[in-house]
Amino acid sequence: MGIVPNKSKECIFCKIIQGTLPSRKAFENEHVFAFWDIAPQAPVHILIVPKHHVDDVLDVRPDQGILFQQLFLAAQQIAGQLEIAGSGFRLVFNSGDHACQTIHHLHLHLLGGAQMGGSMVG
Repeated sequence: MGIVPNKSKECIFCKIIQGTLPSRKAFENEHVFAFWDIAPQAPVHILIVPKHHVDDVLDVRPDQGILFQQLFLAAQQIAGQLEIAGSGFRLVFNSGDHACQTIHHLHLHLLGGAQMGGSMVG
């Protein structure tokens, strides 16, 4: 599946991708795996992760730029399948401790299914 072996031994998301930890799968293709968050912050809260382990958004190399395209294309497809594309949704990357990144495997949060609150307006 293209997972970096030295990181995948301890990474929870790598274990989910490998199937050694359970998850509620929302989407999968050759590049990404998406699953429902176990502590949802919205009625729809999907985590979209690359199958290849990358610790953080800051660790994506220039030659890996297609990784973001793959994550966003998966988000578009999932939002359409879950019928939240028309009403709107939020996409979030967390990077580092101050952003509350708790799992160090690059992941994109897809949140929707209700009116979003908070200070993100504009």
